[in-house]
Amino acid sequence: MSRYRPPRPAASPHITAEGERRLRAELDGLWRRRAEVTRALAAAAAEGDRSENAEYIYRKKELAGIDRRIRYLQKRIPALEVVSGPPADTGRVYFGAWVRLEDEDGTINELRIVGADEIDPALSWISIDAPLARALLGKGADDAFEVRTPGGLRRGWIVEVRYTEPTD
Repeated sequence: MSRYRPPRPAASPHITAEGERRLRAELDGLWRRRAEVTRALAAAAAEGDRSENAEYIYRKKELAGIDRRIRYLQKRIPALEVVSGPPADTGRVYFGAWVRLEDEDGTINELRIVGADEIDPALSWISIDAPLARALLGKGADDAFEVRTPGGLRRGWIVEVRYTEPTD
């Protein structure tokens, strides 16, 4: 049995303007946090024996995590394509759309299709790379959709497509 795993497919490069601003703010915050952690690490190193110094070990791991995220963001942000406005056909589902769906059992759900770096389950923001988003792309209001999920086949209808933030 081989240990080789094929690389994951690259995430979609699309992002909303507010999503890009959040990533840039996160990168700036990480640089400030890195300076604090570096000072704390130097102080812990000055205490002497590093092999049994919990503060030193903790700060080294924290610094490694911060550096890893900074490297990722420095590579990811230039590769992103900011989608700032609605598409020409606002009656169909494309990137950035708020979509209201009705399941077979009559349950109404609302979600937004965003970039892979912006997903937020609490806000019902799903990635454009998600199977449900792929099933919805290009469809309009009153169109049926069908998507295979780990829980089985999911069917429903698109009730509404909009590109402005909900006001409720």
